[in-house]
Amino acid sequence: MTMRMANHKSLLVLLLILASWITFTVFRNSTELWTALKLPISLPHWNFFMKSCPEAPLNPVVSPRKTELRIKKIMEKLDQLIPNRPFTHVTSTTSAKQSRATILNPQDTYCRGDQLDVLLEVKDHLGRRKQYGGDFLRARMFSPALKAGASGKVTDFNNGTYLVSFTLFWVGKVSLSLLLIHPSEGVSALWRARKQGYDRVIFTGQFANGTSQVNSDCALFLNSSTELCEYLDTRDQEAFYCVKPQRVPCAALTHMRSKNKNVSYLSKQERSLFERSNVGVEIMEKFDAITVSNCNTEKTAPVQKKCKFGMTSTVPSGHVWKNTWNPISCSLAPIEMKECLKGKFVYLLGDSTIRQWMEYFKSSINTLKSVDLHETGKFQHQFGVDLDKNIKIQWQKHGYPLVGSLNFSVKEIEYLARVIDRIGGEKNTIIVISLGQHFRPFPIDVFIQRALNVHDAVQRLLLRSPDTMVIIKAENIREMHNDAERFSDFHGYIQHLAIKDIFQDLNVGIIDAWDITIAYGTNDVHPPQSVVKNQINIMLNFIC
Repeated sequence: MTMRMANHKSLLVLLLILASWITFTVFRNSTELWTALKLPISLPHWNFFMKSCPEAPLNPVVSPRKTELRIKKIMEKLDQLIPNRPFTHVTSTTSAKQSRATILNPQDTYCRGDQLDVLLEVKDHLGRRKQYGGDFLRARMFSPALKAGASGKVTDFNNGTYLVSFTLFWVGKVSLSLLLIHPSEGVSALWRARKQGYDRVIFTGQFANGTSQVNSDCALFLNSSTELCEYLDTRDQEAFYCVKPQRVPCAALTHMRSKNKNVSYLSKQERSLFERSNVGVEIMEKFDAITVSNCNTEKTAPVQKKCKFGMTSTVPSGHVWKNTWNPISCSLAPIEMKECLKGKFVYLLGDSTIRQWMEYFKSSINTLKSVDLHETGKFQHQFGVDLDKNIKIQWQKHGYPLVGSLNFSVKEIEYLARVIDRIGGEKNTIIVISLGQHFRPFPIDVFIQRALNVHDAVQRLLLRSPDTMVIIKAENIREMHNDAERFSDFHGYIQHLAIKDIFQDLNVGIIDAWDITIAYGTNDVHPPQSVVKNQINIMLNFIC
């Protein structure tokens, strides 16, 4: 009996030692163990730069199937916004000249801060009342002498009537504008055509072959029976293809250029809707300027908080006054750029509209010296450093597709999700991302997938480094009469909506370049420096 109890106690001691050793081993190697078992590591909620984040794995990887479902869900939302409209003849489409705009409750003088409402009833070219909505309209108020402007809010009642609302932000003579960018039938045609092909822009790849070059056709999608070079990101399932030249390896691809292809997925009648005279037609051209006065001089405006991450987006989001942007929901202060950027590393990632920021920094900070990275071509990386203030600023292009008639190097090209994954991040790291313009000629799912991959990379970055500041610069408007099927602002607006939907769960800073450029009235893919300056001032207020 005594021997049995002794053996029992010895066994308990051994079990206790074994349990302690297992606990110590698991605690010391918990990350490795969870990884080996392929189980997620649950993390607490990040509250500093994220609105809300469910418990998530440290390195969340989204399966291709899940990404397809996310793309499909966003596409379904967009399809509901753009219903199919019948098109029989140009005369049955919306006419700016025949449509009627009426100011509701007109007054001789309006008060600053009031809302002015305009009822729009749209008619076709024969003067018949339209029974459905969906027209692509742009409302703007402006005072050129005051260098002031703001967008208006358009509400579609889907029955041929619209409410256009203007907030009267300033005192003086104010002109109103309501443009019919595209009739609803044109919008429907553009949306249908966009889904049909990848070949509105064709790419030519240049392969090195000893001392000579060989050119080959390249694209996001190639329907070819010949051998192809596939440049594939296996994780994010994004690819670019070239027809493989004979006796030249795929790795010999060095440069790329593009040009518009003479192809259209619109009918001849539909194309007539996008002739210059039919795009961006003024509906309110017969309206005189209104007078806005300071009626409520005793009423003081509430003190607004400084602009920061996570602030509510409004329409309009602000107004221009004396060429300076003034947001609605917060206040911007003039900030000394060099002091704000002291000790910071700024990554500017994306297209040429964010490259404009790089050019502005170089012209505005005289001590910022450019570093020659020994690259060539239109889209070469740019890097600037200020050794005295320890400022580093870098611009890097996004991955395919890049639309440009001049040769650009592809040896340094990579998808932004991979770039973001390499950034360590911390409180002095700022990342500004801008996507959109180069995606307009291609099916919308290409853009949605890219935006989702960038979103997931930003999410991974903020999980491992929540102090990193990430800012999304939205797409801006561009020339209205420049090849609507490929580059219409309708395509840009749909991408703008998709970006807002995709990034709404991350507390990143948003610079609403869409609304800002409407307010400034800059119908240019590359807005002037005054606009760039004000966009950068928003960023400086976010980070300093």
